[in-house]
Order: sequence, then structure tokens, then C-alpha cells
Amino acid sequence: MIPDSFIQELLARVDIAEVVGRYVQLRKGGANLLGLCPFHNEKSPSFTVSPVKQFYHCFGCGAHGSAITFLMEHTGASFPEAVRSLASTVGLSVPEENRSPRQQAEDARRREEVSRHSQMLEMALAHYRKSLKQSAAAIRYLQERGLTGTIAAQFGLGWADADRQGLAKVFPRYDDPLLVEAGLVIESEDGRRYDRFRDRVMFPIRNARGHLIGFGGRVIGKGEPKYLNSPETPIFSKGNELYGLWEGRLAVRSEGQVVVVEGYMDVVGLAQQGVGNAVATLGTATTPTHVQKLLRASDKVVFSFDGDKAGRRAAWRALQACLPLLRDDISIRFLFLPDDHDPDSYVRAFGPEAFRACLDEAVALSRFLLDELASRHDLSEVEGRAACVHEAKPLLLAVPEGTLRLQLQHELARQVLLTSDELAGILAAAGPGPGAKPAPGRPSAPAAPAPPAGQGAGDHGELPPPWEGGMVVPDDPDMGWQPADSAGDEGYYGGYPDAGSSSGYGGGQAQQGQGYGKGGGGRRNFGDRKDRGEWKGRGRDEGPPSLAPPPGRRPVTSLAKRLLRLLLSHPELVDEMGEQQLEVLDKGPHLHLVRDLVVLAQASGARHLGALLQAAEPDSDLALVLQQALADVMAQAELPEPQVEWEDALRRIELDALRIEQSELVRGGLADPAAKAHYLELSQRITVLNKSSAR
Repeated sequence: MIPDSFIQELLARVDIAEVVGRYVQLRKGGANLLGLCPFHNEKSPSFTVSPVKQFYHCFGCGAHGSAITFLMEHTGASFPEAVRSLASTVGLSVPEENRSPRQQAEDARRREEVSRHSQMLEMALAHYRKSLKQSAAAIRYLQERGLTGTIAAQFGLGWADADRQGLAKVFPRYDDPLLVEAGLVIESEDGRRYDRFRDRVMFPIRNARGHLIGFGGRVIGKGEPKYLNSPETPIFSKGNELYGLWEGRLAVRSEGQVVVVEGYMDVVGLAQQGVGNAVATLGTATTPTHVQKLLRASDKVVFSFDGDKAGRRAAWRALQACLPLLRDDISIRFLFLPDDHDPDSYVRAFGPEAFRACLDEAVALSRFLLDELASRHDLSEVEGRAACVHEAKPLLLAVPEGTLRLQLQHELARQVLLTSDELAGILAAAGPGPGAKPAPGRPSAPAAPAPPAGQGAGDHGELPPPWEGGMVVPDDPDMGWQPADSAGDEGYYGGYPDAGSSSGYGGGQAQQGQGYGKGGGGRRNFGDRKDRGEWKGRGRDEGPPSLAPPPGRRPVTSLAKRLLRLLLSHPELVDEMGEQQLEVLDKGPHLHLVRDLVVLAQASGARHLGALLQAAEPDSDLALVLQQALADVMAQAELPEPQVEWEDALRRIELDALRIEQSELVRGGLADPAAKAHYLELSQRITVLNKSSAR
């Protein structure tokens, strides 16, 4: 493994503008650089590179990341390959973390095994491609399917002839055990060997990084099985892979959605007609792994199946695989073509625009789910409605908690003549399902009564203790901080022509004038109010929607959003942070992600947004928030005094926490002398904080 410290050193040395500039023509656009996005087709530049923050972001397709990510996405390099490529440009050698000799030997053996498998597959592919040019029957079949040499070259199509040991021409050691392990050769019980693929059009299968990992073969005449895939190998598992995902990656981004079809020829045929964003499962039912890969490629997925019973069964299995992965910010739909058409034949008969029109009319997953349940039961009878609810329970419980699940429950309740509360009670009695885990995080602060007029958070006057007639109550813990500024190959067929939490600050006397500098002490000077932000009484539902978490994720309040953006724009703020500041963040409701970001920056050494993106754990709450904040951070102007903004924010967080703790003491009656003493301690600390802000 490559040490994280080296990754951060590398990202600190490379210039993302130089890296991207090798592939994209960039021009100055204010503080950033602009160019046409290399990940989707566009005529006006929406692709932005920030030399200061060291990351790129496309406002058109959403592509984003660091210099490492760019190389991986644009060139198909693996992570180690991208790191080594960048390191070579700045004179760094890539170290490896200390591993035992046994681990190193195992790693080396694994790399060698993968390398030999890949080499064998590539050699076989070259043979199949050459054989295609020499097979009139295979070329005629492809031309009859409307495929040109260009599309055949794009997908690397080939031909395996009828020779039982055709690969013996390619591999002199036909008895090499690796040929069997790679899935190219079959060995019978009596020891005889023969090629796995014979008399078939060959479709090379590549993983998401473009590496050849296996083959699929299709007969062109009569014969079974119609489709034949490589067996399970050390580098290939058909239940995990999607055909065409590598070849269609740019079209997926350009079209803004990915279409899932049933066979290789559907993928290639659609691409021939200009619909290049299709992928196919490899002869298996859709799995959760498939769905995860689809949702990484696009937040809009359309499953296209035949309209017959087999097609609807396949669609239902796909729906069940999708349920645990549903979120409020994605769209999954189902398209059922007429019984006499598959996607390939439909697009050849009616054209790509007609097929796209069908995609636009595809049925939403929710509608398909509800309609399918209704079709299986007689909803005019009590027994039918009860059976419908019985079948629906595990399906609904598989969906993560969130708005989508609530909407589904409301719709099903209406369908079976129950109230939403009644259905919710039935589901609760059934127990939590696999997708019903509540979002992790800390409990929100207890609700508090609204302060009397003139006694809000912005009032710095002292209030008498409650046993003397006054009442101190906490402000809205979710109050927000508003800053002031805010290659064609037509000859591919050879000589054949193409067919065209708030627990408080108890325990000890509060120190006078305590600040928020590194180590917990230091000067407190919040400066003049000019050019600074002011506090707005914004509720938790306000603020930009781009940081709204999907269900199952920890909440991000408006205050947290602003602090996150401040840190993302000025990661150098973490250099002056000590344990006291982290403790203050622990007191603020829903500020765990802010603390996580500070800890990540301090632990990794990342000092710009691109490096933070690279250091964040993939698929974590923090990584998701970082990705969603990219556009806002890219467009945000530099603040004149970011340190002042940060310290004032911490002061407000502490004030809110202190007032919440006072409120809890008041609710307890303050009959205990210790409680009264603690209340006064809190009041003194509040006074200190209020005076410090006025300096």
C-alpha cells in the first residue's frame, strides 16, 4: 500500500492545472481556469480548475476530484498507476508501507498472477480480432445487425472459429494450467483440452478501469447456450461486472443517465445508433453490486426489459436489488418495450430519438413496485389487501429511512385502504429491515421555549438568574452563520466493406478571557464588525440544498454547512486549532462532520480541497459532503478575515451550548445550591464571551 503521507506530499507538489492542461485546453476565468469538460460533450465550457484549491469541478456533469482522480477517470489508470505517473513528473519515488516478507511475497505473487492472466486474455483478444477479419460469416452477421467496422473496433469485437484448439496457434504451451485458470481452455476429465469459445462472436469484457478481465461469446446461428461467458477467475466475477460500462463512460456522463439492457448485442446495437450509455449484466440477475456500480456511474438509472413475463420477472428482481440502495437524490426507472422488440431491434426500427422518448416515459421504481403489488392481489377484497400488505412489508423495510420510504408508505396505505399511521404501525411491529437503520449521529439538543422579545442570542446584556425573576433560555441550536461575502476504424472488417450532543460545560470555574487559539489560550480579538458576517436566525431547513444528506446519513445543519465551507475554502485554519476548539465543536449539535473535517486535515496534512477529497474515506458521510460542497466552494469569494470568522463562530457555538445547559438547570428547578452555583458559573462565562465579541 502507498502511505497516505506520501499521497498528501504528492498532491502538495503537483499542480493540477498542469496535469489537466495536458489533456484539456484551459483559459483564465477569474481566479480559476475554464475549459470544455473531457467527461461529457459540451459546447460552452463548464469545466473549472482551481489552482488555489487544487481540484477540478464540472458544473455540467458533476465530475470532480484531485489530480489523481483526474488521471484515473480520464485515462483509466488505476490508483497506484496514477500516483506513480504523477510522482515521476515531480521527481518522487513511490514508497510502500512496511509489510512483512510474507505479505510482500504474497503481493508479488498476486500481481504476477493478475499480470499473466491479463497478458493471456490480451493475446487471445488479438487472435479473435484477427480472426474476425478472416470470417465472412461473422462479418455478414454483424453487418446484418447493422454494425459498422467503427463500432466493432470501439468494442473490440472478435471471432472464435470452430477449431477445437484454435488458441494453440497463439499459445505454444497449450497445456499451460493458466489457460484453464483464465477461462480460455476447458480440460475434460480424461485430460483432453479444447477451447472454451468456438463458433462465436467474441465480446471482450472490461472492468471499470478498462482492464480486460474476460469474454462473452454469442453464437450467430443455431446453438446453445446463446451467450457464453468466461468462468469465475481470480480477476473476473460475472455477478459483479457490467458489460459496456468502460466503453460507455463518457456517454453516460453526457446523457446524464445509464440504461441497463439484457445482452451484449443490445449494448453494441444501441451504441451503433448513437445511444452509447447502455450497459448489460452478464447473463445474471441484477445484483446489489451491479446497482452500486450503476449509481457510481450516474444518479439516474433506467432498466430496459422486454415486456413479456420473463422481462417483468427480471425487472422485479432488479427492483429488489435496488431497494436497500435507494436514496432521495437518485432516480431509478423501468422501461418495458413491446413483446416483439428488444432495445437493439427497437432502435433499428424506430431510431434513437424514439428510444430516448421511451426512456423519458419509463415507469418510476415506486410506481412499478405499487402496480406490481396491486396486480398480484384482489384489492377489492379484505383478504387481498391484507395479502398485499404482507408481501409489501419486507420490501418497504428494505428501503432506507427517508422521504422516499415515507412516500411509498403513504401510497401503499391509500392503495390498501389504511391510514399512514396504521401501516406504519404494522411495519414497526414487523421489526426493522436491512435498510431501516436510522441515521447515525448524536441526538439533537432538547427543544427550548422561544426567548422573550429583545432577549435573543444577539443581546449582550446580562440577565438576572431565574430565581430572581429572570429566565435564560437557549437560542436555536441550528442558528446559521451568514458571511458578509458570501479512432474510427472503418477497415476493422479487413477487406470486407461495411454496411454503412449538549451536555454542557460543567466542572470547574470558567477562565476569564479564554480564547480559541492553538492550545486553547491566546489573544481574543474579533476585530471590527465591518466586512464581517452577521448572525441570522435561520432554521435548520434553510440554507443551500447542496449539502442536504440522503437518508441514512448524518444531518448537516445550516451552521455546519457554513463552517464546512469556511474550512474548505481556508484549510489552513486547522494549523491554529487545538484541543479546546475540538471540544467546542463537540458541544454543538450536528457539528460532528466539521470536527471530522478538522481531524482529517490535521491527520493527513491536506491543506487544499483537492487533497482533502483524496484523503477522505470513500463513501463516508464526510466524503459525500465534500463532493456536494464543491460547486459552492468553487464559486465562493475569499473572505478577508477567515480566522476571525472561525473564532466568532466558535464563540456562538459555545454561547448556544451554555444557554442550553442553563435552560436544563432551570427546568430542574434550581433547588440544589450546587445547581445555582453552576448556573452562575455559566452566566459568568456567557458574560466573558459576550464582552470578547464586542472588542
